[in-house]
Amino acid sequence: MDILVVGGGGREHAIIWSLAKSPRAGKIYCAPGNAGIAQLAECVPIGVFEFDRLTAFAKEREVGLVVIGPDDPLAGGIVDAFEAEGIPVFGPRRNAAEIEGSKTFMKDLLHKYNIPTAAYEKFDDYETALAYLRNQELPIVIKADGLAAGKGVTVAYSREEAELALRDIMVSKVFGEAGAQVVIEEFLAGQEMSILAFVDGETVRPMAAAQDHKPVFDGDKGPNTGGMGTYSPLPHIADEIIREAVETIIEPTAKAMVAEGRPFSGVLFAGLMISPDGKPKTIEFNARFGDPETQVVLPRLRSDLLEIFLAVVEGRLADIEIEWSEEAAVCVVLASEGYPGSYPKGVPISGLSERGGGLVFHAGTAFGEDGSYVTNGGRVLGVVGLGASIAEAREAAYAQAESIAFAGKQNRSDIAMKALV
Repeated sequence: MDILVVGGGGREHAIIWSLAKSPRAGKIYCAPGNAGIAQLAECVPIGVFEFDRLTAFAKEREVGLVVIGPDDPLAGGIVDAFEAEGIPVFGPRRNAAEIEGSKTFMKDLLHKYNIPTAAYEKFDDYETALAYLRNQELPIVIKADGLAAGKGVTVAYSREEAELALRDIMVSKVFGEAGAQVVIEEFLAGQEMSILAFVDGETVRPMAAAQDHKPVFDGDKGPNTGGMGTYSPLPHIADEIIREAVETIIEPTAKAMVAEGRPFSGVLFAGLMISPDGKPKTIEFNARFGDPETQVVLPRLRSDLLEIFLAVVEGRLADIEIEWSEEAAVCVVLASEGYPGSYPKGVPISGLSERGGGLVFHAGTAFGEDGSYVTNGGRVLGVVGLGASIAEAREAAYAQAESIAFAGKQNRSDIAMKALV
């Protein structure tokens, strides 16, 4: 069957790479795609919010399945738009995508159903929020309520930093209407863990666990980004803890969404913190594949991704088994100079054709006038190494990353080091 994937980043490149391996996959389209995705799919110049054009294209090409990558169009109701036209689509409806689109909704849901998460308060008035903030212990976490490209969260270690973050969100509106409300919550210490799960109502099939690196600089320093690298599996986190996270957080959340009349269908992504006593708590939920978690999780998938998507869409996820490889995967993100702030575009990229084995997923690339690759985003490439161990996969990833060059290239040098201690 022919497939349309909506999005244009590293996550979508990894999804398309995995879908293309299915014997049932026909022609794959991607809207809008990027220069790397163009190697595997026909890129269509339609934006992710052009719902009418996207549905018309899918009908005209008789697409058998649509897959939604990014968070913003999910929160905007893109799945509802395709369903209204009778087009099979993988992803949650608008009312279920609110679990990511509104942090206050998510926190209230978890509180109502006694699902482990940090203590919190929510505010829509700056002065009230500021007065509350000044009475809290440090460090403290301040979150814009809405979607902010992964950058709407500040972990503040000083009063000045906390008050600046609150002012930026609620007064300066650096995240626009995403900052109309804020959540101020208890700081959780421990090991972070990401678990993505295929979900079909109350049926949950967890994927291989991963760990992201959000701050831009080594040692988890600097501002948060969309993610500077990931690895999977997590040899330093016990299988029992991963099972507990699924059983006490992800499965109850799926059931809670059904109870609320918002059944979830698609990928539910739990961002978790494992406390020093080994207990998982929820930091956040996303309503789609993570980026760059997808880039290390899907290379470890042995089962047919297209068959899994179809099982979810058709409500029969409970009837299938999903297999994972024992192989390790490490992804190192190569970013533009200045990211996560302002950055240049159109910078020539060299070394992509000379690279050896492994995988490179394009996140922010385009074609230059001469047909060569140039930068076109903050996060440019996700370089993935595979191996029998995290150490082996890490070595492969960094060897590839070294062979790729563009002016101002920045990347962390400590991705996956936590797994080697």
